[in-house]
Amino acid sequence: MNHNLFLIGDVHGCYYTFRELLGYWQPQEELLVQTGDLVDRGRFGPECVQLALEVERQYPGRTVFLMGNHEHEMLKHFGPNGPNTPWLGWGGRATMQQYQGRPEMLGQHLAWLSQRPFTWENDHVLVSHAGFAETPTPLDAENMDGVLWRRGPLRNVGRRQVVGHTPTDTGAPTFDAAANALYIDTGAYYGRNLSGLRLSFTGELLGEVSIPTFPQDIVLA
Repeated sequence: MNHNLFLIGDVHGCYYTFRELLGYWQPQEELLVQTGDLVDRGRFGPECVQLALEVERQYPGRTVFLMGNHEHEMLKHFGPNGPNTPWLGWGGRATMQQYQGRPEMLGQHLAWLSQRPFTWENDHVLVSHAGFAETPTPLDAENMDGVLWRRGPLRNVGRRQVVGHTPTDTGAPTFDAAANALYIDTGAYYGRNLSGLRLSFTGELLGEVSIPTFPQDIVLA
């Protein structure tokens, strides 16, 4: 069955905002696809991963949580070649503090995060964290022009691309007509919005939901 899509941008530890936006998803009618970067920057990275994990269990086959560059760098930090010192400087240190005293949760989350796919696609829509550009190896996790890292114009791949990663200036989703690409990271951790887009199976925009970031997600009480 060709379901409509509900696409959510980068969450970055904004748990209360994420939970609110999930309330707008219609799981019986829509496939949920989230663009990655559940962790880092906001105050509730572990809670965001746990919520995603629980939603996946509750609605088997109805959710896709993609790999973001922040998950990739976190996995490197805790992997055999860790520590990954640069990651600590752009969100990792806070994420490590949030997992402090929760080793069992951390282990479960790392195992789950390691299984995140880089893309979700059908014949009309292609979703990834940062998008497909002019590079011969877009699925190389270390390629700065690949689907985890790309900044700048994307390639028109003949399908509608949906990406996160690059926050929009306006706090609203933006559309690049040349690339046929929708950018849906609307700066939740900057205190802007967390956004969800409804698309038809064929990529037609059906609706948009933007939740202003809950203050407690980014500001110490």
